Amino acid sequence: MGKRRVRKAMTLLLPKLSRGIPTNAKLKSSDNSGARILNVIAVIGMKTRLNRYPAAHVGDMIVASVIKGTPEMRRQIIRAIVIRQRKPFRRTDGTWIQFSDNAAVVTSPAGDPKGSEIRGVIAKEAAERWPRLASVASSII
Repeated sequence: MGKRRVRKAMTLLLPKLSRGIPTNAKLKSSDNSGARILNVIAVIGMKTRLNRYPAAHVGDMIVASVIKGTPEMRRQIIRAIVIRQRKPFRRTDGTWIQFSDNAAVVTSPAGDPKGSEIRGVIAKEAAERWPRLASVASSII
């Protein structure tokens, strides 16, 4: 007989959002950490079907490489959180929302932002999931 599965008591229930940022997508970095353009390598915590490319949505933590930026930041593998996506997604209240660009914020593996300010707006879903981003954000939509 095999071992019994243990279910976690408190799991994070998130709404189902449209995944609009596949791997190898280019994202704009909207903070002052020194990175300008990021390339998505992987999505943290995404389990998917065999041979399906991982994709991220608003609020997901990703592993990315810095394509453009300061010489210290270039060619580094970093963690980032997606704050805006161009693909429309539906909120739980029934409204549809989309942004004009795909953007992310460079963070530590724990989710603390590396920069001291975030340019532009942040999606409400990302701000609820990562409270440290919400404290640095200029505006939340």
